[in-house]
Amino acid sequence: MSNVNRIEHDPLGPVSVPADRYYGAQTARALGNFPISGIPIKSMPFVLQALAHVKMAAAQANCDEGLLPTEKRDAIVLACEEVLAGKHEDEFLVDVFQGGAGTSTNMNMNEVLANRASELLGGVRGEGRVVHPNDDVNRSQSTNDAYATAVRLSVIPASRNLRDALGALAEALHIKAEEFAEIRKLGRTQLQDAVPMTLGQEFAAFATTILEDCQRLEETEQLFLEVNLGGTAIGTGIAATPSYRARALENLCRNLQLPVVGAKDLLEASWDMGAFMLHMGLLKRIAAKLSKIANDFRLLSSGPRGGLGEIILPALQPGSSLMPGKVNPVAAEALNQVCFFVYGLDTTVGMAAEAGQLQLNAMEPVIIFSIHNASELLRKAVATFTNTCVAGVQADAARCGSNLKSSTAFATELVTSIGYEAAAELVKERLAG
Repeated sequence: MSNVNRIEHDPLGPVSVPADRYYGAQTARALGNFPISGIPIKSMPFVLQALAHVKMAAAQANCDEGLLPTEKRDAIVLACEEVLAGKHEDEFLVDVFQGGAGTSTNMNMNEVLANRASELLGGVRGEGRVVHPNDDVNRSQSTNDAYATAVRLSVIPASRNLRDALGALAEALHIKAEEFAEIRKLGRTQLQDAVPMTLGQEFAAFATTILEDCQRLEETEQLFLEVNLGGTAIGTGIAATPSYRARALENLCRNLQLPVVGAKDLLEASWDMGAFMLHMGLLKRIAAKLSKIANDFRLLSSGPRGGLGEIILPALQPGSSLMPGKVNPVAAEALNQVCFFVYGLDTTVGMAAEAGQLQLNAMEPVIIFSIHNASELLRKAVATFTNTCVAGVQADAARCGSNLKSSTAFATELVTSIGYEAAAELVKERLAG
């Protein structure tokens, strides 16, 4: 970063901005106002990409409406394409925890695009620029519809990435289910002997429950195709022409290759966080299922001599600084911990969703950060668990058989032939002897 600064002005007065930066006065203020987590918005690339798409669609619509010269539209579109290609990611440094309902993020994008578009037109960065961040890049928009549209659309690719990781986990579990199909073992309920089953059936059930949530993710993704673009500040469409909304949505559909639609009630869409709550609730449900599977892996592999010991997990690292030979189920434990963290993010989203007042929810930044954080953590944890644990898990067929043979599971199979009470007496005799 250059030590040379330029002076810009916003409605609050002069602001010093590094001369070599594409961002401007309002971004510089936000950097000073929110030195909180150290996590910049560039850590959420899907949000930046979606917002660049919104700005591109808006510029195209404004040009069609006669509100933006063709040369400015083309320069803004080129600047958006550069952002989409990841060329200016280091310009997006505003903290993920920010007041203002996302205004700092929106202005960060507006300023970067305006300064870059100005350069593309032969102009300069800063106050001498020929493309204005508000009057040109943000024309016909408010943060409350542009940013809100972007964060909704950003959930879709994040969800798809998680679906891919879950699909790979389900496939790995299915492969193991086929491998273990003939290994008979003891089924347990409430940690007590129940009935015979196969290890393959146990793993097949794991795969089934994961695939169910892949389907649920695909379903909830459709909710984020409905956006409030064109509603501007509170949904009334103030400062936008009557036909701007339709043009902007058409451009957004074409640019994204997604069937984006406008919300039926723009005022309701300006504050309703229902889709985010539903999706985050699904992420919590996925975490609960994953944690249950991780728990089962830990329990089934317990031992190696004093526990169940029916499966053998890959030895990833020494398990103790004191106890020789100890190997812990670290991949499963790591997955558990990520799942616990996701539960907390669900609580955050719920509290933030109900914290909106009147025509806007100002807590959208923490909602979208929580969802992206949860999605990406789950994706990485699932991929790690799949590759380092599930792919290499082995069965101890002898231990499975021994546990089944010494159990009371045989009794249930006898109920239909000798009756419940007689079978119960046999169980007592087995346990006594």
